[in-house]
Amino acid sequence: MRLSRAALSVAAVALTPTLLLAAPAFATDTVSTSSTGAVTASDTTDPTTPVSEMSDDDVRVAIMRIIADPATGSAVRAAAQAAMDGTIADQRYFLETGRWEAQFEDDRVAVARILYLAQQNGSKAVVREANAALDAGTPEALRAFLETGYRLAQAEDDRVAISRILADPATSDALRAAAEAALDDGSPEALRYFLEHGRYEVGA
Repeated sequence: MRLSRAALSVAAVALTPTLLLAAPAFATDTVSTSSTGAVTASDTTDPTTPVSEMSDDDVRVAIMRIIADPATGSAVRAAAQAAMDGTIADQRYFLETGRWEAQFEDDRVAVARILYLAQQNGSKAVVREANAALDAGTPEALRAFLETGYRLAQAEDDRVAISRILADPATSDALRAAAEAALDDGSPEALRYFLEHGRYEVGA
């Protein structure tokens, strides 16, 4: 089931606390993994193995890993749990097809949440790119935005924000130097760090 833009907006607002944990945090480059004793019982399972070549046990373990992963979205987790409650045919279908259908819904809600927050913050580039991803309406467009487009659009908005700080005649020399250093670095991470932390650390 595909959600309308209005329904997505409602879901995005309602799920904002949850999605704050699931949406991309591009300022860090860490990967979180989660496992339990039961999940790691089949560590020999190769994630690149086609589902058709996986044993029934490996299929179940793969789904359990998805459920246990804290980064798994609500739609994927619900579909995974439903598969585990069903037959092995249901479980194989989930890994081959259902997982990606559910991921599409999670991605749509995640992009809508980012759009909502960007509208509140006046982040024009993020609003533009999030709308473009939602308008394209394909799994590929949504995933590209979440994995790359959001980071680059936020950097564009951050450069504008830092330029405004530099243009303010009341900006101190120390703050100006820190802002220029962030712009000289140019990476999305450096720009975001300055706006979230660096500008408040000047003179601390």
